[in-house]
Amino acid sequence: MTQPMYVPKFFIRQRITLMVNRYEIHAANPDGTEGPLWAFAEQKRMKLREEINFFADESKTRRVFSFRARQRLDVHAEHDVFDENGQPIGWFKKEFGASLLRSTWTLASPHLQARGQERRLFIAILRRIWDLIPYLGDIWVPFVFHFDFADTATGQPVMTSERQKAIRDRYTITVQDPRLDFRVAASMAVALDALQSR
Repeated sequence: MTQPMYVPKFFIRQRITLMVNRYEIHAANPDGTEGPLWAFAEQKRMKLREEINFFADESKTRRVFSFRARQRLDVHAEHDVFDENGQPIGWFKKEFGASLLRSTWTLASPHLQARGQERRLFIAILRRIWDLIPYLGDIWVPFVFHFDFADTATGQPVMTSERQKAIRDRYTITVQDPRLDFRVAASMAVALDALQSR
């Protein structure tokens, strides 16, 4: 088994277009600023089975990793993460029951399983109430929400995803556990945005 590709910090930017959501994953420079592009992904809307491919750049000539749902149109769907050769390196899923109040996810890679939840219960509840109020649910409000993942065995921090205050979605991803492969962490982080409303 190969060693995980450990990256302690990176950034994700979303660009919304009419038919696809685009995600850019950038390295973090030593001074904490945004560095070069590491991966580029597109999410096509209205697909029966969710799949997102990550490429080395916007030319999309080299796929470097991907994730794909095991089931079609299923809120309980598990998603497998694959390396550039199509070999599975991890998985994640949304915990539907627990997510009714506060969005909750499980992610796993070899020798590691973690559970993540929205950090602030108040924001989680406010987002749900906002969506239920007639007319208000159609008004876009950039709720700032964060996710914290902890090892299910030890409770130690594994990964955090923090949404920045900006018109377009921007996230800072910090990976505290070196056992978590960058490709699994990046897939989970993009899914937190792309699949959050599922």
